[in-house]
Amino acid sequence: MKSHPLHILTEKEQLPSWLHRKLPNKSHYCITDNLINEKMLATVCEEAKCPNRFECYSKKTATFLLLGKTCTRACGFCDIGFSKTPPPLDPQEPRKVAESVHILGLKHVVLTQVARDDLADGGAKAVVDVIKEIRRQNKECTVEVLTSDFNGNLSALDLIFEENPEIFNYNIETVHRLTPKVRHKATYERTLEVLNRAKRSLPKSFIKSGLMLGLGEGSDEILSTLKDLHQASVDIVTIGQYLQPSKKKLRVKSYIPPEEFTQWKIQGEALGIPFVYAGPYIRSSYNASDVFDTLKKINTHP
Repeated sequence: MKSHPLHILTEKEQLPSWLHRKLPNKSHYCITDNLINEKMLATVCEEAKCPNRFECYSKKTATFLLLGKTCTRACGFCDIGFSKTPPPLDPQEPRKVAESVHILGLKHVVLTQVARDDLADGGAKAVVDVIKEIRRQNKECTVEVLTSDFNGNLSALDLIFEENPEIFNYNIETVHRLTPKVRHKATYERTLEVLNRAKRSLPKSFIKSGLMLGLGEGSDEILSTLKDLHQASVDIVTIGQYLQPSKKKLRVKSYIPPEEFTQWKIQGEALGIPFVYAGPYIRSSYNASDVFDTLKKINTHP
């Protein structure tokens, strides 16, 4: 596959045609949005300016952002608020998230978190409390959790693993060369270590990771990353287009056409990755419930 051309858009240029799409019906959007506001919860959909927020809210689903709205890291691609000293954790968060899952009728919930390097365990115990309360109030609901690397704290990671989430997700985000520029503290090598440890600790769970394209990576680097994820025994890889969330964040270097995403799906699965979900608007938690159902149907579970 040829490397995609680098092309930085000027402010007057428009997005390519394949990134234009119609907004879905807003009948359920307000239900989800009002519930999130009423419970004073955070979603990565809103805080990270996800382009799929309207669609997902309209389907009465959302990805809950745990441990507050303020992150202790300032990654080059992410627009979530930053502070070295975020506000204290909300002790009512487990109850409010679990109640929201019940009201929305979710059968599969996705939980992610801000990095909380100010806390001794990186917030792992608080994430565990949310998982426990969701399962207490929603007996049939499956759980997908996308954590931080807890700054390399293996004991904190093990707290999450002990809860046996149906899917454990930790994103590699970009290729090895670009990692120092794109991510704040997380490293490429430690990401692979986290994923390897997850697979060893969660033999009955699916392990997931994702990367963004359009930051200046080459095709050979993408292929190398997919090989590394396969070697880490990752079951699900999501590949999407990076979109600059604000002027303060990294600029888009190239827009990848849909047919190239299709080729990456084919190549990733040819390497042995059970399921690659690739497309311009694909994000880590996009259609997560459908992806989980697909994996169960194709019998890729260990």
